[in-house]
Amino acid sequence: MYTLIHQDPRFYLVDKHPGVGFHREDDQPGLMDALREGLGDAALWPVHRLDRITSGLILVARSAEAARALGDALAGREMEKYYLALSDRKPLKKQGKISGDMAKGRGGAWRLTEGRENPAVTQFFSFSLEPGLRLFLLRPRTGKTHQLRVAMKSQGAPILGDALYGGSAADRGYLHAYALRFELDGERFAFVCPPAAGEKFAGESCRARLEELGEPWRHPWPGA
Repeated sequence: MYTLIHQDPRFYLVDKHPGVGFHREDDQPGLMDALREGLGDAALWPVHRLDRITSGLILVARSAEAARALGDALAGREMEKYYLALSDRKPLKKQGKISGDMAKGRGGAWRLTEGRENPAVTQFFSFSLEPGLRLFLLRPRTGKTHQLRVAMKSQGAPILGDALYGGSAADRGYLHAYALRFELDGERFAFVCPPAAGEKFAGESCRARLEELGEPWRHPWPGA
């Protein structure tokens, strides 16, 4: 269900595996159940969440005080999060900023609108890996439900394996929480976690591109 990436007296950082739900669903344990049992720590506070299809970095606080501090950093946009996605379709533009209000659609999906009252904001780069496959490096500036999945669909490039938003069938949903940078109690932390699951993520072209990219916060982000 997860791989422990880093342990600190104030928090755990784990790599959630794809297809794992966050909370218990009927008789199926979720990620938080697995963490409490596997880490032997009943007092855990999730700082943020990932959809079932999404793998990658999740911060879990070990005290209410740490949860408040990390939650404040997240709410104040002081915590930098970066994601990877794959699509088998070309986007409307290769890089830039996607911004718009989000409204509920059908079947649990959301859609991007032209409104700007409380917009979801995402910056992105995209790179051709091979014919019919493109890598996206995404930086969400807000934290809306399904934000990145909706942003990708709005560009005509739904995430590979994301059936809810029209993505082509694949062995997994190709969205991964790739990197995280934040400060806690005056101490700076930075983590990069390449995806460990998915035949397309494991491909030579994807791995070579990730090596070239290096740390995502070193890029001059478009639309900043």
